[in-house]
Amino acid sequence: MTVKQLRAFLAVAQTLSFTQACERLHLSQPALSLTIKGLEDTLGGRLLNRSTRSVRLTPEGESLLPLAKRLLADWDNTEEILRQRFTLRLGSVAVAAMPSFAGNQLPALLASFRRRHPGINVTVHDVINEDVIDMVRQGRVELGIAFEPEASDTLRVDPLFTDRFVAVVPADSPLADQNSLDWDRLLTQDFITLQRPSMVRRMLERRLHEDGISLAVTFESHQLTTVGRMVADGLGVSAVPSLCIDQMHELGARCLPLHSPIIERTVGVLSPKTGELSVAAQALRDVLRDGVEPPTLQTPRLQC
Repeated sequence: MTVKQLRAFLAVAQTLSFTQACERLHLSQPALSLTIKGLEDTLGGRLLNRSTRSVRLTPEGESLLPLAKRLLADWDNTEEILRQRFTLRLGSVAVAAMPSFAGNQLPALLASFRRRHPGINVTVHDVINEDVIDMVRQGRVELGIAFEPEASDTLRVDPLFTDRFVAVVPADSPLADQNSLDWDRLLTQDFITLQRPSMVRRMLERRLHEDGISLAVTFESHQLTTVGRMVADGLGVSAVPSLCIDQMHELGARCLPLHSPIIERTVGVLSPKTGELSVAAQALRDVLRDGVEPPTLQTPRLQC
């Protein structure tokens, strides 16, 4: 059966008139007759008894009538839903984002997306950088926001900006009076950072090792919020992506430019290299690429 055949049958069955059905469908009588005959041939029997004066449904036609109504209603609903999805009036998208982005820049970007596409539902998974990468690779989300992975053979990376690490020190520390810090000076204090296998931890250790600097860790935690709180309470110092500047400020710490070496990494939108993104995911990716603002230290010394 085809949708065209079902619509023709339904029009005749509801009007019991080929003439009225032709007017409703904008078909000629020969075309309508051929359509009905094609349906009957497909099903293997007569659905209508037609005479010069009347049209009646056969018992099989009577049984098909409610089924045809339901099938066509489902078809029309499906067609409308898909049309709304393609025009971004309806849909959903799931995105995973590392906490430093999810808790800082992402809400404003989602607000912009919502103003443009109020019918699109967005699910946000606030997970660590490594889990963002895994969720995109496994197809559990369409988009991820994270540091560019070391191996991205299966992932497409649309760069957003380059994030540079900054020093985090207690607000009442003598270090807080400096315009900037180098790593040798920072590491004279107890160092606090994320636990392995955090990409941030691995990135710091690898880059410092290249410059012959050993990273001795006194305290470690799974969450950057905990790291920031420890620094604010005077337990030591840390280095975090500049994405976390506002977060560290709320916790009562202070951020300074950090150099010798400068450590930076690209933050990007991750998506699978193979397969097509949904229209909603493409629209969200566009908003992320166009609306993100690289975090910066506005002055030589910035409270964060």
